Amino acid sequence: MRIVVLGRTGQVARELARLLPGDGAVFLGRDAVDLARPEAALAGFARHLDGAEAVINAAAHTAVDRAETEEAIALAVNGTTPGVLARAAAARGVPFVQISTDYVLDGSGSTPWRPDAVPAPVNAYGRTKLAGERAVAAAGGVHAILRTSWVFSAHGPNFVRTMLRLGAERPALAVVADQIGGPTPAAAIARACLTIAAALRRDPALAGVYHHAGAPDTSWADFARAILATAGIATPVRDIPTADYPTPARRPLNSRLDCSSTEAAFGLPRPDWRKALPGIIRDMEAA
Repeated sequence: MRIVVLGRTGQVARELARLLPGDGAVFLGRDAVDLARPEAALAGFARHLDGAEAVINAAAHTAVDRAETEEAIALAVNGTTPGVLARAAAARGVPFVQISTDYVLDGSGSTPWRPDAVPAPVNAYGRTKLAGERAVAAAGGVHAILRTSWVFSAHGPNFVRTMLRLGAERPALAVVADQIGGPTPAAAIARACLTIAAALRRDPALAGVYHHAGAPDTSWADFARAILATAGIATPVRDIPTADYPTPARRPLNSRLDCSSTEAAFGLPRPDWRKALPGIIRDMEAA
């Protein structure tokens, strides 16, 4: 299956590159498709649609705090342009897989969020990603919105890399313990995107919103402890509330995602982040 992947250097895009053969995909970075410029992005994107069997959008403005002061740019990248490109894919009959986030939800309560929950983002990043969900759905083509959470890999900036660095530098760490979610290996998201893209080609009726997040659910503080323990770093971690760690963007407290419909539709169980963590840390240390 020939895939057009939006993104080249992000965590999921790099994992997709590992999974796809050299002639099985084209990866479009910012130089080819600048999502901050919708019309220019469309021109670059359209050149690669001939012969495409699916599109996976693995590109996004993911700087959550910076989005608070760059919402217009984030909206173009995360919202407007995905809709423009999804319309182009729809016109060619090409399924479109859009990666989204738990941040489109308000994070209240303690029950895992179902895909049909009413979105209510609490920050600019979430608002722009929700705009992207709605734009892709409105494009009229076969599509899937795949929401995930707490993405980590051996590539780029992420929580695992930060904890390893801080754990080696500081005598103790204070980490938020009242935000709960499912850390998700980028490789698992990449595999899910490919599975869903292939399934949409076979059965367009599977189009819709799905959740795919790692298991078990945990807090940032407990995730930090697992990271340090796996790396053999003895730095202690102290639990703190979100109120003690203010950030420009508000974070949802409950990022638990109900992923049962994704497993039922595509045979994709929640990936166990504890099993993925050692290999990712080894890859980081070897880089």
